[in-house]
Amino acid sequence: MTDTAAYFPLLRGRRVAVLANHTSVARLSELGDAAVGCGQSGAAAAGDSPMLPAGAVGEKNGWIHLVDLLHGRGFDVRAIFSPEHGFRGQADAGAHVASSVDAKTGIPIRSLYDGRTKRPSDATMRSFDVLVVDLQDVGLRFYTYYITMLRLMEACADYGIPVVVLDRPNPNGRHIDGPLLDMKYRSGVGALPIPVLHGLTMGEIARMAVGEGWTPPCRLEVVPCRRYTHATPYRLPVAPSPNLRTQRAVYLYASLCLFEGTVVSLGRGTECPFECYGHPDLAGDFSFTPRPTAGAAHPPLEGRLCHGRDLRKLSEEEAAGVGFSLGWLLEAYRGVGLGERFFTPMFEKLVGVGYVREMILAGASEEEIRARWQADLVRYRALRARYLLYGDGTEPGQRCEE
Repeated sequence: MTDTAAYFPLLRGRRVAVLANHTSVARLSELGDAAVGCGQSGAAAAGDSPMLPAGAVGEKNGWIHLVDLLHGRGFDVRAIFSPEHGFRGQADAGAHVASSVDAKTGIPIRSLYDGRTKRPSDATMRSFDVLVVDLQDVGLRFYTYYITMLRLMEACADYGIPVVVLDRPNPNGRHIDGPLLDMKYRSGVGALPIPVLHGLTMGEIARMAVGEGWTPPCRLEVVPCRRYTHATPYRLPVAPSPNLRTQRAVYLYASLCLFEGTVVSLGRGTECPFECYGHPDLAGDFSFTPRPTAGAAHPPLEGRLCHGRDLRKLSEEEAAGVGFSLGWLLEAYRGVGLGERFFTPMFEKLVGVGYVREMILAGASEEEIRARWQADLVRYRALRARYLLYGDGTEPGQRCEE
């Protein structure tokens, strides 16, 4: 987004639509400055603080939103498309979000999560000439922002509309792990045959989807991050969704989100979602009671005292190294003692394959389960290499600078 010289010329004289949300922001001081790096970097200090919540950054504290930038520079922005959690990023996971109008600019906001449509109407598609995509992803197959991007890319392909992706770093970019999605489990939380931790940015996902024919061919332009590799540490300045409030939660998300497909709570309705887990019948040194909160109107196990683990005890560096682990899931499965009833149908949609549940029920170890997807990962890594915009190693001058 800061590399305005790269994409402003692509928008001039055209009617513009934007796929964006509350993460589509940049520091005013970095705009147009090719010497500036790609964001906040480095490990957190001990006792790391939460990321800024949705709506907490603005021009008063030195930040600007993409929509405000384009509108203020005189571009003809005709529509804003919003993904899951809405344009302001405050709606519950999966909640229906109505279309509206941006109060600051008067530009129509077309929700793609209103429960009625998965793609824009014909009239909406004919109202713009180019789509700009700018969303902060977290590098997980079941994080839905990339799915919304692909859906709009398909629509743009049908109408011959070019797509410009303003790329952002992947905070989990150094990890590639987990089963590849068996497409019979394709859903709103998994759209491509890629692993849980896919090691791609949004721009690279778009390139792969077009290159592999997973979406119809569209005119795609990716504006890359500067001096970035997938080994570059990247701290998110803004919480990407209501229940990913800290950098630690972003790192633990790959492993803890599997609990969404079980009877166990991962802390929705508490002050530390995706940083703890528990269940009324589970032993543990940590207890919590899920309550209705912003971003979790009716959390799982609402009002019930749960026992389990508080993973805030992990340092941020330790959390960053976890990647995709089945350890906590297996521990909770054995501790609750419900057998098959531990799982819900959502589990396969998240993990992406049927054999993980089957092997857990059969008493397999984590090592035995992990061995099952290693050959698939070897093939995926070879495929991924064809679409990379960034290397996997850190070279001189390749660290993001604040």
